[in-house]
Amino acid sequence: MKTKIGSLAVILPLVFSVFTGLQVAADDALTATADWVPLKLKLPSPVFAGTPKAAPPGTTVEPLSSKPAPPVMIPRNARNIAPGKKITSSDRNATRADLAKITDGDKEAEGSSIVLLRKGLQWVQFDLGRPSELFAIAVWHAHDTPKIYHSVIVQVADDEDFTDNVRTLFNNDMDNSSGLGAGTNRQYFETFQGKTIAANGARARYVRLYSRGSTDSPLNEYTEVELYGRPVADAAPAHP
Repeated sequence: MKTKIGSLAVILPLVFSVFTGLQVAADDALTATADWVPLKLKLPSPVFAGTPKAAPPGTTVEPLSSKPAPPVMIPRNARNIAPGKKITSSDRNATRADLAKITDGDKEAEGSSIVLLRKGLQWVQFDLGRPSELFAIAVWHAHDTPKIYHSVIVQVADDEDFTDNVRTLFNNDMDNSSGLGAGTNRQYFETFQGKTIAANGARARYVRLYSRGSTDSPLNEYTEVELYGRPVADAAPAHP
């Protein structure tokens, strides 16, 4: 009898310890889930309705849906960190004032809202000033018509020349016509909903978005870009 009591005295604390550990893990998981929220974008006004004309042969376009895509989940304390950041472009004719319009909050399908870049493969690049965690990237090229943009590629890197720790977050250039690697993402119609790309907490200081004209024009257009993230806590800010 004493042996059984002694065994219970050893086993019960172990069972209690395991139960407590499982409860703490469950509480942590619940807390982590509660700290993530759906990304809610402020959308511009739609300017066209109905079914767009048939996609050209060779495109891998997603079917156009009237329903919004499932929202990307982001941490509650993530915010749009793009405004005020330094923006550069492969098109040297694009002025600082032109590029600043990409983060001015104006997403409407008006000519004055759109930044034009010359034809061919072009990019716009953001310097976040310090390494940051990125969770979602939303881009509106131009949604005045349901056009399809070619070679939409989004990359992040640790240096401005994109040679250090380059990672691709989105690439719909399936035939590698841009020379940046064959992509696996599908093309899509431009609409007022824009395109939201999950960044999954990628850590980087620089963000670069590529495109190579559209089914509507060989020129490249940008209306707005939003980068949802937060600075890495232990990262030092850039020198002015």
